[in-house]
Amino acid sequence: MTMATDMHVTLRLPTKVLYDGRVIRINAVAKNGAFGIMPNHIDFVTAIVPSVMTLGLADGSEEIFGLDEGLLVKKGHHVAVAVLRGVHGDDLGTLQQTVQDSFIEMDEDERRARSALSRLEANIVRRFAELREPQP
Repeated sequence: MTMATDMHVTLRLPTKVLYDGRVIRINAVAKNGAFGIMPNHIDFVTAIVPSVMTLGLADGSEEIFGLDEGLLVKKGHHVAVAVLRGVHGDDLGTLQQTVQDSFIEMDEDERRARSALSRLEANIVRRFAELREPQP
């Protein structure tokens, strides 16, 4: 592996890519605490816990994300992060409200989906029970 000044980060949700670009540092939180990654950091894999992840860009700015649980994999100069839920924030001050609003909305969508799935399962069981009944 050659010495690099940046790394490519891809932050994915189940339904979309939340971030895809070059960064010079990553700060995140795993089960055993907060950590940072620079471009020539050793390769590793870790579980991400619900927390804030910051990505430092070459121009000195930062991208801030509120994340749910997930997985971070660093290999070479590429970092792949896959999380269940995540939102991009403009700053730390507004990120908490953005996370709460987005995650509450997602929880409600998941509740409706689980309810619909339960109704479908019950309907299937009922139909199979009807098939077992003797026909007149």
